[in-house]
Amino acid sequence: MKKITIVYWIITGLFAFMMLGSAIPDIFSMQFAAEGFTNIHFPTYMLPFLGIAKTLGVAAILIPGFPRLKEWAYAGLVIDLLGATYLIAMVGEPASSWLPMIIPLTLAVSSYILYHKKYRPVLA
Repeated sequence: MKKITIVYWIITGLFAFMMLGSAIPDIFSMQFAAEGFTNIHFPTYMLPFLGIAKTLGVAAILIPGFPRLKEWAYAGLVIDLLGATYLIAMVGEPASSWLPMIIPLTLAVSSYILYHKKYRPVLA
């Protein structure tokens, strides 16, 4: 059980770090974030909202307890990642622009699976 806990916190920490790293430029509507939004034909006034939502999602997955909130946070963060990947691919960007999204998506799925292994034992 201790091994699962250690791996869970490493994976979750990496996932949280990546999501928070993408949330901060959104919150402050930094130029490169605004340019990215303009490239996918999204209004830039959505940046602070999405940045705050991502930050709250990161907080929800890092704070112990609140299992229902954690489920919603994982769902919201994964929807954000899938939506961004889809939009980047659909505007004609090369695969080198959207293919790296596999990394945070893999971390999200791994963190979610480990969360369930850690807190909800499998019934045989």
